[in-house]
Amino acid sequence: MSMSDPVADLLTRIRNGQQAKKESVTAPASNIRENVLGVLEREGYIRGFERYNVRTGIDEIKIELKYYDGEPVIREINRVSRPGCRVYSKIKDLPKVYNGLGIAILSTPRGVMSDAEAREANVGGEILCQVF
Repeated sequence: MSMSDPVADLLTRIRNGQQAKKESVTAPASNIRENVLGVLEREGYIRGFERYNVRTGIDEIKIELKYYDGEPVIREINRVSRPGCRVYSKIKDLPKVYNGLGIAILSTPRGVMSDAEAREANVGGEILCQVF
C-alpha cells in the first residue's frame, strides 16, 4: 500500500510511542524520514535512530525516544506543510516556534535542516513540521 504522506506517518509514530511511554518505535525507512530524524537527533529531541534491513529490499528505522524525569522530551510535534497544502517560507518570514523554545524543520535546497540552521545558512524552504 502506498503512503501519501510519509513525514506525517513518522511524526504520528513518534507521538504515539511517547504517549505510550515506549523506549523505541519503528517506521519504514526512507531518505526524507532519515533526514527529519537527523535534525531531531541533532537538536536533542530523540536519543538516536538506526536503519536496518528486515528482508531483501525492505528497510526499517528504529527510533530511540527520549524522556526527561519520566516525561517525553517532545511535548508537541505537528505537521505544517501537507501534500494538499504546501507551506513555504522565505528566510525573513521563518516562524519562531514558541518564541524560540521549539524548532521548525525545513526542507531547503541545501537539505533538511532546523530553522536555526536555515537562518545561519540564509535559506528558506518548505516548513515540514514544528516541534516543541
